[in-house]
This record gives sequence, C-alpha cells and structure tokens, in this order.
Amino acid sequence: MTEHEPILAIDYGRVRHGLAVTDGLGLASHPLPALQRSTAARDLDALREIVASRDVRHLVVGLPLNMDGSEGPMAAEVRRFADQLAAALELPLTLEDERLSTDEAEAFLKQAGLRPSERKKLRDSVAAAVILRGVLERG
Repeated sequence: MTEHEPILAIDYGRVRHGLAVTDGLGLASHPLPALQRSTAARDLDALREIVASRDVRHLVVGLPLNMDGSEGPMAAEVRRFADQLAAALELPLTLEDERLSTDEAEAFLKQAGLRPSERKKLRDSVAAAVILRGVLERG
C-alpha cells in the first residue's frame, strides 16, 4: 500500500459485511453503513460501486484467526471471499488479523452509551474501522 492510497476495509460476515474507508489523507479510518448480504452478485455490485465512488485503490479484509493464531473454517471462507473479491475488482488485497476487533468495537459503542439495538447496527462497520486503523498505524 502506498501513502494516501484510498483503502476499503471489510469485516466479512455471513449476514452483513462491515465496511470502513480511509479519509482523504489516509490518516484515519471511518465506518460506512454495513452491507446487508444478498446474493454474491449483488454484494459484489454494491462493493464495486463503493470502490468506484470512493476511488479505492486497495482492499483490506479482516481474517478471523483463532486466539492461538491458527486458522479455522471461517478463515478459509474469508480467504475464498477475498480471492474472489480481489479478482473481480482487480485490486490488491491484504488480509489483516482481526482478532478482538469486534470486541473493541463493542466496547467503544458501549462507552458511547448506545443501546444494544443501536450497537448491533454499527458493530460490524466499527470493527472494520478498527481493522483498518491497525493497518494505518503500522504504515
């Protein structure tokens, strides 16, 4: 990834994908509304539209590792999704360890005083922003 390159992060989910993008300077991550899953083709079209409208040049997908760092069935599912996404959008893609990103997102939303129903709507995209923040911090 190069400096100031617009990045889209995806927190893969079977019901919805959490989404976050970098700001114009590439210094911060910002959650977007989560993408409610539909068919693979519709999901891809929606992601393609986001990529085009925000001039995204790189994708980051959270890789759900076990706490010991090993990969389970969900990690394999995410790897398949990531491979298909990178090929379809013709963009470079990085898999990023997402351990505890959802827990961090939940803690942030709880601290913000949001009710459980409000937190549920935002959790996945805030988790994507946490994943993306980790990428940005490492530079």
